[in-house]
Amino acid sequence: MIEARHLRVLRAVAATGSFSAAGRELGCTQPAVSQQMKALETSVGTPLLVRGGREMRLTQAGEALVRHAAGILAGLTAAEEEVAAIAGLRAGRVRLVSFPSGSSTLVPTALAALRAAHPGTRVSLVEAEPPRSVEMLREGDCDIALAFRYEGAAGVQEGEWDDLVVRPLLTDRLVALVPERNRLARAGSVAIGELAEEPWIAGCPRCRGQLVEVCEKAGFTPRIDFATDDYPAVVGLVGAGLGVAVLPQLAIESVRPRGARAVTLEPAVRREIVALTLPDLAQVPAVTATLDQLATAAGRK
Repeated sequence: MIEARHLRVLRAVAATGSFSAAGRELGCTQPAVSQQMKALETSVGTPLLVRGGREMRLTQAGEALVRHAAGILAGLTAAEEEVAAIAGLRAGRVRLVSFPSGSSTLVPTALAALRAAHPGTRVSLVEAEPPRSVEMLREGDCDIALAFRYEGAAGVQEGEWDDLVVRPLLTDRLVALVPERNRLARAGSVAIGELAEEPWIAGCPRCRGQLVEVCEKAGFTPRIDFATDDYPAVVGLVGAGLGVAVLPQLAIESVRPRGARAVTLEPAVRREIVALTLPDLAQVPAVTATLDQLATAAGRK
């Protein structure tokens, strides 16, 4: 293996014409230069210098190596500077995947603060719901996954995130969304069983499954008239009087519910919002800084 320090010595010897002059240029002794040249020749398996009296000249192999050394050392210097910039947060890239209501609430605040603090760090954002977002993280398609899971929900496996670094962000409570003219629009709170006879608008597949599970625990199966992954569409359908819905508080915060009113749902149904990353990625400064800003945006730091 050719070492960079040996290439630097070879270039100095070629430029100065002697071990002693090269030593003076490099700030080391003549024997140290001689030793490193021997080590380099051993590494490449062929002589690089022809020593004759006071004169010293490069062999053909030596000339070839000196010719390439400039580019190799320049590339190594550039790589060292780039790594130092990334480590010092003067540069870097973070690939973030988030579910929609996180993208519209936590992410903008976090990324604006990150850009202000570290303008050289670039963040890309794509949207995906868990468990797909968590799969993307494990498959190497992102560096941080903003995800959620419902407390006590069926299908939640113990230790499902044990191989990941989990950064808790907040607990998001579900609320009922009803048309303003609905009989329950002015209620301080509503039990989900009181909505049993209402038509329903359901959200994303995972949220839809959670809705059915909660309703069935309350003794009824919801009549779902509309289903959409788009939270503004859910709010619009409720506002038009076409049904009721249960949405996370984050989703309500990201959309102005015209014609609809949010009512506290009892008993409380909550989901845990977290930021996930891989253990090795958690050591990368740009990833750590992004996690910190997400926690700050969620009010957990």
